[in-house]
Amino acid sequence: MNFLNIDDLTREQLEDVLTRASDLKERTARGKTADTMDGQTLAMLFEKPSTRTRVSFETGATQLGGHAIFLGPEDIHLGHGEPVKDTARALSRYVDVIMARVYDHADVVELGAYSTVPVVNGLTDDAHPCQTLADLLTIKERFDGFDDVTVAWVGDGNNVCQSFVIGAALVGLDLVVATPEEYGVDDAVLDRAAELGNRPEITTDPEEAVSSVDVVYTDVWVSMGEESERAEKLDAFSQAGFQITDDLLGDRALMHCLPAHRGEEVTDAALESENSIVWEQAENRLHAQKGLLTYLLA
Repeated sequence: MNFLNIDDLTREQLEDVLTRASDLKERTARGKTADTMDGQTLAMLFEKPSTRTRVSFETGATQLGGHAIFLGPEDIHLGHGEPVKDTARALSRYVDVIMARVYDHADVVELGAYSTVPVVNGLTDDAHPCQTLADLLTIKERFDGFDDVTVAWVGDGNNVCQSFVIGAALVGLDLVVATPEEYGVDDAVLDRAAELGNRPEITTDPEEAVSSVDVVYTDVWVSMGEESERAEKLDAFSQAGFQITDDLLGDRALMHCLPAHRGEEVTDAALESENSIVWEQAENRLHAQKGLLTYLLA
């Protein structure tokens, strides 16, 4: 089984992964180790730089009794020096699971099609399902489940947002998405959420979006690879009032997938406020990914 999009899991499978993550988190807190991977190897392919994805996967594999190999842009040649399908078929004979953080979503799809071991999407330009696992784990912990919890996404309809839209639909979270009109969520993603029975409410008004929610979630306005659009996007978002300030946040919980561009999509004061659950969210990348690895290798 591959994990390329959050809805590669059914709701029951997703709940299984989150339960595993919670159990492993508690086990770690008690100083206990797990041997789920027991000598197995995780290959980590990176075209894009990362802090949380690399450290959480590498640490997670170690805590599970396995081993992780980092392969950066100078080590791999996805679709350049070697066809993606050849990389997939060769690595499958060396390792037990492959995680890839790349630009083109088609590359992880091709990896998954030709690999004989599980392939995990560590981030593409279209989706970030591993982040969504950590997000849902954080909300589940904070509110003791998903019933009657409402979240507002305020910002760019980027890859993180798109995976969260689908994840929210899977677990039945009520979601409001506020973006400038030209930076919204892809219609195909909204259709997938609707098929799961929970299409988010869409607005271009940040204040309207947060008016009756429990959690406000934001991310950078300019993602990796969009540097040429920086001035245009900063102007569009700032002029429309999309920055998360103390006033906009109020007493709601704040989530951010990090890294944060303080002073752009969120103020320093909001990020450092007592309402911020950003650091719990960041920690949960580790536990969610351990839950995922144990599920895929079970």
